[in-house]
Amino acid sequence: MVREDKPTWKANYFVKLLQLLDEYPKCFIVGVDNVGSKQMQQIRHSLRADATLLMGKNTMIRKAIRGNLDKNPALEKLLPHIKSNIGFVFTDKDLSEVREKILANKVQAPARAGALAPCDVKIPPQNTGLGPEKTSFFQALSIPTKISKGTIEILNEIHLIKKDDRVGASEATLLNMLNISPFTYGLVIRQVYDSGTVFDPEILDITPEDLRARFLEGVRNVAAVSLSIGYPTLASVPHSIVNGLKNLIAVALETDIDFEAASRAKEYMKDPSKFAVAAAPAASGGDGGSAAPAAKEEKKEESEEEDDDMGFGLFD
Repeated sequence: MVREDKPTWKANYFVKLLQLLDEYPKCFIVGVDNVGSKQMQQIRHSLRADATLLMGKNTMIRKAIRGNLDKNPALEKLLPHIKSNIGFVFTDKDLSEVREKILANKVQAPARAGALAPCDVKIPPQNTGLGPEKTSFFQALSIPTKISKGTIEILNEIHLIKKDDRVGASEATLLNMLNISPFTYGLVIRQVYDSGTVFDPEILDITPEDLRARFLEGVRNVAAVSLSIGYPTLASVPHSIVNGLKNLIAVALETDIDFEAASRAKEYMKDPSKFAVAAAPAASGGDGGSAAPAAKEEKKEESEEEDDDMGFGLFD
């Protein structure tokens, strides 16, 4: 296979990148630190049916995007995020599903001296299987040990490395001696691009239930403020109507005025026992002597609630 010369390779790369940006409305900007060529090959294979992975030099990516801003000005939002060791994962499928596949492709890796720790590393109490000659090594790291059956035993859990700290040579050596590979490496999603909008990947964790809960919370707040200041809004009007109806029923109970909504309340005030008798057959257990008082009490509470709401819901 004849290798392309550099100018031809660059021209083909620009064409491919711009073609992908035009073809796919969505993409992930991913960090590829500590990802080897073999792992990258596995990631490409796993994403083949759902996405396209493209790497490249940042200078070439910026040049290609700037050259296409006349046709697609929204691409300018990508430029601030093209830094460090990054790539693109283009897709037209559901972003959450593709993200799961991207994050699932991780491999265990040993700690290397000088690398940034992606997570905390703790060593649990254990028998290391190492001989007593290694005791001085543990003492240098201030790790409490004892000799048990001719081998070194770590007495307490040790917080060896903190997240985002650099791994020291001693820590890396110790973890290798204990055959511990504490880190996992893979593509790290830094930003998400969707139809001209760039946002953090955490946004994908928001569910429809979360949106509904926040919306209802806002409606409740608007209704509360509107009722407090006496300013009617779409959220407060149902409450105002119900409160007005309660006031009308209260007046009707004290006067000879009668209307349909107040008739039930008046009937209850005249003879509460009717409501208790109606509720008695629904009592559990079938024992009329013991169930009737409970049914009566339950119906009384229910009737009191009906007096309060009179069958009106928030948005009826």
